[in-house]
Amino acid sequence: MARPDMPVNVAEKLSKVTEYWSPKTILEANGYEMKAVKVKGEFVWHDHPEGDELFIVVKGELTIDLRDRQSVTLGAGDMFVVPRGVQHRPVAPEECEVLIMDAAGVVNTGGVASELTAQDEWI
Repeated sequence: MARPDMPVNVAEKLSKVTEYWSPKTILEANGYEMKAVKVKGEFVWHDHPEGDELFIVVKGELTIDLRDRQSVTLGAGDMFVVPRGVQHRPVAPEECEVLIMDAAGVVNTGGVASELTAQDEWI
């Protein structure tokens, strides 16, 4: 777990992420976790009924397909909030580095059982 009195270097943390779609927690504040993740390909359709999910693209391009809305494409430096309960599916044709923030304990695949369901892990 990151010490609350020490800075966190995002690039250094992302360099430790070795598997796609396997988010790693890098800090916690006020009950929210910031996770570093590398993505490529399509994720599963899912939602988070307990809260919003913030995506920040660090490197690459990420499209977030939304079940009942128009898809959103993000580039490096872009942010987007998927509102609670909205079904979504992140897609990245090439490797993309992303920060995700949501409430502590939220499962990355929501209530969908998948081989992409990640275990909580700090780096």
